[in-house]
Amino acid sequence: AFNVKTMIMTWVVMILVALFAVAATRSMDMRRPRGAQNVLEMIFEGIRGLVNQNMNPKKGAALLPIVVTYFIFILFSNLIGLIPTLGSPTADYNTTLALALCTFFLIYYFGIKDKGLGYFKHYTKPFVFFLPINILEDFSKPLTLTFRLYGNIYGGEVLIAVLLGLLGGWIHVFGGFIASVIWLAFSIFVGFIQAFIFTMLSIAYVSQAVADDHH
Repeated sequence: AFNVKTMIMTWVVMILVALFAVAATRSMDMRRPRGAQNVLEMIFEGIRGLVNQNMNPKKGAALLPIVVTYFIFILFSNLIGLIPTLGSPTADYNTTLALALCTFFLIYYFGIKDKGLGYFKHYTKPFVFFLPINILEDFSKPLTLTFRLYGNIYGGEVLIAVLLGLLGGWIHVFGGFIASVIWLAFSIFVGFIQAFIFTMLSIAYVSQAVADDHH
């Protein structure tokens, strides 16, 4: 179903990501990085390390800016829902499906770019009769990416509501401050973890496509 709020929040997140990138790179200081530049460099270096661990750095150079953007966009999308009256675009499966399809096409793009049409030979490995299984495995990847991210963000909101409900009268201790801190801390943790997992799985899937022993 088309959700107008999701579309609006997606555009808001894109604008915030663009502003963050501009703020991080506008007055760069290579000797003493500060503020947004420092945060962006930490994200970039961390994800570059993941890419280089999973695939040849030369092959991963083209993928790196994409997955860095993935992480920042998904993280902002996850966290913006913490602001009252706003919502997380990633709590809508339409958004997570779109992101998962991007990863799905990236797998084929990098696979074909690296191996040509020979990329499709992996469907017949280790034996020809494995063809249906290998095709099913590839087409299941965007579905698992979609519902893993959507389910955890949406489910996290439901779970924290249940946990707070179990607190009973304690929820009003210190004017509800404790409950608010628990909710906020848990949501931030889930937001970071899910952004990392989606990015990590995207890197892993593409690395499998360009691996010399891909099967």
